[in-house]
Amino acid sequence: MESKNGVIYILTNPSFPEYVKIGYADDIRSRLNQLNRSECIPFAFRVYATYEVNSRLSDLKIHSIIDKLNPNLRSIETFSGKQRVREFYAMSPEDAYSILEAIAEIHGFSERLRIVKPNDEEVEAEELAKQIDTESAERASNFSFSMCQIPIGATIEYAYNEDFKATVVDDRSVKYEGRVMSLTALAKLLSGKQYSISGPKFFKYKGEWLNEIRHRLDV
Repeated sequence: MESKNGVIYILTNPSFPEYVKIGYADDIRSRLNQLNRSECIPFAFRVYATYEVNSRLSDLKIHSIIDKLNPNLRSIETFSGKQRVREFYAMSPEDAYSILEAIAEIHGFSERLRIVKPNDEEVEAEELAKQIDTESAERASNFSFSMCQIPIGATIEYAYNEDFKATVVDDRSVKYEGRVMSLTALAKLLSGKQYSISGPKFFKYKGEWLNEIRHRLDV
């Protein structure tokens, strides 16, 4: 096995926030430049964390561990009759980091593991991606309070904690703790989820789920 100082990396990309990319690079900056050269993705890859290793095959061991823990996490598809097995995993960067952290601690190399703080441009891109996703979810949900016969001034409850309540202020917005926002934005705030959720699935009005009211009234 060839010995080489490099890093196992965890990469994230706002273009597909449900996945992380886990792999190996001799030079992480060169690898980023290579990945971000493509114009096929809206946002750039960025480094979430790195773990310094001495072997180029170390990432394959990490892949094997994750695949054994849950074989359904890896991105695998069949295209043109051939199976494509990728380095993408349907997991949060925090969960991916926890795996590397456990391995580093077992081998006594915790000092080799580090989280990379995003720069201002990366933070801005992340916020833009969240905004686009929120607006897209709002359009896809096709939900309005008036179509569900819920009047302005009505109180809705967060389904998973009835202590969290919001007031309907117009056809698509609510007020929560003095802030006016969309239903999806509030659902993300209270649930901690960041992408691709439908606001009506998180709230109730008079004990009934908002999305069920919509379907019941056939709107």
